[in-house]
Amino acid sequence: MRQKPEKEGSGESASRGLPPSHGALPGRGGLARIAAAFWNSLGGLREGLATESAIKQEVAIACLLLPLSFFVAKDVWTWAALAGSILFVLAIEFLNTAIERLCNHIEPKKHEAIRITKDLASAGVFFDLVLAGLVWVVALWDRFAN
Repeated sequence: MRQKPEKEGSGESASRGLPPSHGALPGRGGLARIAAAFWNSLGGLREGLATESAIKQEVAIACLLLPLSFFVAKDVWTWAALAGSILFVLAIEFLNTAIERLCNHIEPKKHEAIRITKDLASAGVFFDLVLAGLVWVVALWDRFAN
């Protein structure tokens, strides 16, 4: 049988251990939510740079390649592909780091399922690096081989 939707503030969901039926940040929307998300993202960037060597290395490479992309690209679409491939590597690396940290939090000891989960996330980073390399090789070929 289908349950009736609850009225906001009825308190019934809280008594059953369910979260209230509000948005992600109750009472906060629009610019306040966007500002909070921005500061959370900055905190994640700061944490990643402070603690993860892979993120430090990829940010350093991005700092070199992003300015270089202006000289490699013949047009705006090529530049967008070059810059996007670099930013995508960073995005996937941050997701990989989040997955690894969550796995370590859930199961600090060695566990086969956790190892497989981490390996799968690492494979995602690998294929993203291959994609970025392919984009850069094609752009360099297009720029200098013709």
